[in-house]
Amino acid sequence: MTVTHATPEEVAMILDWAAAEGWNPGLDDAGAFYQTDPEGFFLKRINGRPIAAISVVNHSHQFAFLGLYICKPEFRGQGHGLSLWTEALTHSGGRTVGLDGVPDQQTNYRASGFEPAGQTFRYQGAFTALAGVSSARALRSDEIPTLMNRDRQQVGFDRAVFLSAWLKDTETRRTLVVEQSGTIAGYATLRACREGYKIGPFSAESETVASNLLAGCAGIAGNGASVMVDVPDSRPALSNLLTAANFTVGFNTARMYRGAPPKSKLSLFTCVATLELG
Repeated sequence: MTVTHATPEEVAMILDWAAAEGWNPGLDDAGAFYQTDPEGFFLKRINGRPIAAISVVNHSHQFAFLGLYICKPEFRGQGHGLSLWTEALTHSGGRTVGLDGVPDQQTNYRASGFEPAGQTFRYQGAFTALAGVSSARALRSDEIPTLMNRDRQQVGFDRAVFLSAWLKDTETRRTLVVEQSGTIAGYATLRACREGYKIGPFSAESETVASNLLAGCAGIAGNGASVMVDVPDSRPALSNLLTAANFTVGFNTARMYRGAPPKSKLSLFTCVATLELG
């Protein structure tokens, strides 16, 4: 039995495992994930065969995020996941580590020193009720540093490496902004997934800006497209806007931290970028 770092191709394989578990990753997630921390993706192998995976991605000198914790079904219940978990967490050093934990694993995470700091609810629905005229436009590459700085102030830690990849347009991922008086008033990233679309990150201080961003996303995906949005329970404004558009809650996770939680100053309308990297 060995634990090794995953290659870029193996990160794509791990996301295929995640898709088989119903996690519905984005079509272009692998490259942006790997670029964030090439040494942050781990595989446990038996005789060279990958049987379990986890990511502990170091975003900054102070903060890391844990995700993609998967063991292939035929190897579960044999201690492989726990041993991989323990070894991979050493990669975080003395950083605070965050994760989004499903309900049936939260007791186990608390045993490893993680404490809950709120919940995240996944809203699912169709873009039909959100379509309309929008003032949202495509993010320009020279505006990415502005969004990085705003994100740093909001989430309470620096994830510039992640955002430098995540905010760049690909064939399946687009970032939109709404501008008011020459200043970016809100932004949203839309990405195509194995099924439908996910939005994240999302940031707006007013319902008008938030509605414009959602309408802009609807214009890209097309009316009737399925969409998922992961909303912290501390930001009911976005939850209320989605509920009014007939979105419903599919499931929830607990945001948990080992170490001091970051001091965030989230916008009134906010969603999580991705449950895998925070």
